[in-house]
Amino acid sequence: MSEQTPYIIGVDIGTSSAKTIGLSLPDEVVVGVFQQAYATRYPQPGYAEQDPLLLLNAVKKGIREVVSRAGRPPAAISFSSAMHSVMAVDKAGHALTPLILWADNRSEPQALALRDTEAGKRLYRQTGTPVHAMSPLCKLRWMREEQPELFARAAVFPGIKEYILHHFFGRYISDHSIASATGLFDIAARQWSPEALDYAGITAAQLPEPVPATFRLPPLLPAVAAQLGVPADTPFIIGGSDGCLAQLGSRALDTGHATITIGTSGAVRMASSRPQTDAHGRLFTYLLTDDVYITGGATNNGGALLHWLVRDFLRMPLTALQPLVEEALQTDTGSLLCLPYLLGERAPIWNSHATAAFVGIQPGHTAAHFMRAMLEGICFTLLSIRRALTETAGPVHRISVSGGFTATPGWIQLLADIFGQEMALHQQNDASALGAILLAANVLQLPVRNGESSSATIFHPDRKKYEGYQKKHERFLRLYEAVKEM
Repeated sequence: MSEQTPYIIGVDIGTSSAKTIGLSLPDEVVVGVFQQAYATRYPQPGYAEQDPLLLLNAVKKGIREVVSRAGRPPAAISFSSAMHSVMAVDKAGHALTPLILWADNRSEPQALALRDTEAGKRLYRQTGTPVHAMSPLCKLRWMREEQPELFARAAVFPGIKEYILHHFFGRYISDHSIASATGLFDIAARQWSPEALDYAGITAAQLPEPVPATFRLPPLLPAVAAQLGVPADTPFIIGGSDGCLAQLGSRALDTGHATITIGTSGAVRMASSRPQTDAHGRLFTYLLTDDVYITGGATNNGGALLHWLVRDFLRMPLTALQPLVEEALQTDTGSLLCLPYLLGERAPIWNSHATAAFVGIQPGHTAAHFMRAMLEGICFTLLSIRRALTETAGPVHRISVSGGFTATPGWIQLLADIFGQEMALHQQNDASALGAILLAANVLQLPVRNGESSSATIFHPDRKKYEGYQKKHERFLRLYEAVKEM
């Protein structure tokens, strides 16, 4: 690679870590990669919080490390971020609260009170975001009702991406993609919804300024430029949400091309040229660019379940996780079923009170059997989302996969067998960070590789196993209906 070959940095601010990747263009060779993990706190049942300073420092360190490894400044830097986070900030920009995450269910009473009302249904159609405790809309209502003094002191209510961008550039700015996942943004009018603002008890001035995902940010603050090791005039593109950019990074914007991502959580998504709202309120519709909408559903329960089983239940070190997963993938669970709703659930059931369960336990079941049942339960949930997506947005002809689970080929094969469809793994790079890079390249009019990778790995379903899993999925659905009121 020539020293003059441009490269772009994509930063993905995820739930469990910040992943920073530098890719040269148009060949997409990795020039540097860095990942910094951080912890989530669960101070009370239903709470999920993080220290925003930890995430800010992880992003700074990632950019600095990749620039150092590349040995020269990037042509641009672009951001991807997890959705649905919110925090309260005072006039000086200091955090008044921890970062409240998507997995936080404390506002479930507010969500339940709103969801089935005419106002709730109207807000869903207007914003594309299901009324649920994940939503900043409901979190802000909770804060207004439960912490009124703190709520009154807050000047701004940013998410983590907006908090970091304010530190970098001195302005509170939100891309349309992140904004459209708040439950506060009118995706047709491209502005904060007056009705949603009224419900939350805030004004538009207390939220970041909404801008397109292609927006070029102002120059870096000089002190931050020095910390990052880049010139202050380095082009920064605001980018989008991790879900929308995973679709772009997977090059899956064509009709009928779905993506499945499993990381800490999981999701099934598909692109369309117009918003697709589900009559049953099961799916989201987020805005990527002015002519691209991403429709789908997310599960709370992905890799977080596996960590819980190994670390908290089995009391084993996390180094035992991968060997146990590999053993589980060679194990037949028999009658054992897992409802994987450890963190409550979003799509398709939208029940923050849902809990996890193992049913059908027999004396011969081992830790590997429980792990296998949990893997199947995650896949069954994603299959249920795929069914809702097909009913709403049309048939799914192709599926591309991304996320941390792709490091385990046996898990991708399990997904193919349960779905009865091929799964295509196009690259090992983080799809969300790659999407941020491709978006920035488009803004700067830098050349990129056209089409999908010719070296994609295809996982073909086993038809006999698929038939068995269809029956098991129906048992899974009946089991939830039988126990949900309990």
